[in-house]
Amino acid sequence: MMPCDDKTGSCAAEQAEGKAADWANAECMCITLDRQRLADLLDTQLGESGAGDTLLSSQSNLFANAPVFIAPDMLSAMTEVVAAIETVAKTPAFRSVVMGWAPSSAARDFGPKGALMGYDFHLTDNGPRLIEINTNAGGAFLNALLADAQTQCCRETRPALVAGISQDTFRPRIARMFEEEWHAQDRAGELECIAIVDDEPEEQPLFPEFLAARTLLQEHGYEVVIAGPEDLELSPAGLLFEARKIDLVYNRLVDFSLDRPESRTLQEAYLSDRVVLSPNPHIHALYADKRNLCLLSDPDWLASCGLSERETKVILDAVPKTAIVDRENAEQFWSERRDWFFKPARGYGSKAAYRGAKLTKRVWSEIAEGGYVAQRFTPPSTRKVRLENDTAELKVDVRLYTYGGEILLRAARLYQGQATNMRTPGGGFSPILPMPDAPDSGFR
Repeated sequence: MMPCDDKTGSCAAEQAEGKAADWANAECMCITLDRQRLADLLDTQLGESGAGDTLLSSQSNLFANAPVFIAPDMLSAMTEVVAAIETVAKTPAFRSVVMGWAPSSAARDFGPKGALMGYDFHLTDNGPRLIEINTNAGGAFLNALLADAQTQCCRETRPALVAGISQDTFRPRIARMFEEEWHAQDRAGELECIAIVDDEPEEQPLFPEFLAARTLLQEHGYEVVIAGPEDLELSPAGLLFEARKIDLVYNRLVDFSLDRPESRTLQEAYLSDRVVLSPNPHIHALYADKRNLCLLSDPDWLASCGLSERETKVILDAVPKTAIVDRENAEQFWSERRDWFFKPARGYGSKAAYRGAKLTKRVWSEIAEGGYVAQRFTPPSTRKVRLENDTAELKVDVRLYTYGGEILLRAARLYQGQATNMRTPGGGFSPILPMPDAPDSGFR
């Protein structure tokens, strides 16, 4: 392995023929993040001088120093997967099945598409693999700032840096997204007040993102508050926070069906159409319940739901085989556990998710009781990064932030361990840079 020569601005190694992105992820260890610029951007968006330095020191592994390089055909393939999933989600056949196992609060479709969805991928030599879909995907506002804080890379990868960092349209598009969600629920008049809602928001690791979102939306003329669900009140006038009427809630709760006692006020406001909620229980049931992946990885079922041959192939190529774990198949899954990853059907953030190879019998006894899916294990790709006195090979997850199938932002997360985290030295959020392969190196 030959690291980049920082003095000359050039990587010492020759690029391997084809697979240029793979070469760059293994060999180019330039530090492209300008942390002082990022701190300055955070100061502006968090609304307080020194807030950026405080965040970067208190969460030192929130942002990676290095970008992740991806071939353009891989990016195009992920975009095509998103489009195909959006198509199947509109079919009556799909909706009938997934709403059959959804909670009652998800039954009604009020119209919104779901703000800032997250399609999470692992990258393989044979193309992207869709690991899961999230409806309250975090990190977009921070990743937009991260993208704007990149500096030039070595000579071989500098064109990718120049081509990949362009966030000029992100901020107005996000503001327009919330406006579209407002009107999608047949609201007349102007959207005025938005509440960003999460449990104990100031205690959340991504609370700075809430501040950045508030600043962005305030710059576009909206009044924005940050609140916990228990802070909301329901009146004949609508949903209130400190006597201020809330028009739209940007929902960051992981209580996806709004069933917990502290969410009941928000649930009542949502079900009685007295507030626009985005994302909402219907959208979560339609996209993010992991049992849905069982349908998307079943060739017989997909063949019956009216998709085109191309759409069917795109989905089957991308979605690893997924099945519901029950008592009838539990013994077989236990015997084959090294080949599978087990996740709660309505889980989030890798909570209670397990790599089969590391399962204990105690944990397996809980999984076998139900409520889990088994997904064929797909190892993530890797990115080699430079640490203070060493190097490390970190795993890569790629997230596409979307709205109604439109790609709003692309980002990666670098980590070690079983699942993504923001505690890995050298890891954290990382910008994605497109780097073309040689003409004969694509996976299609």
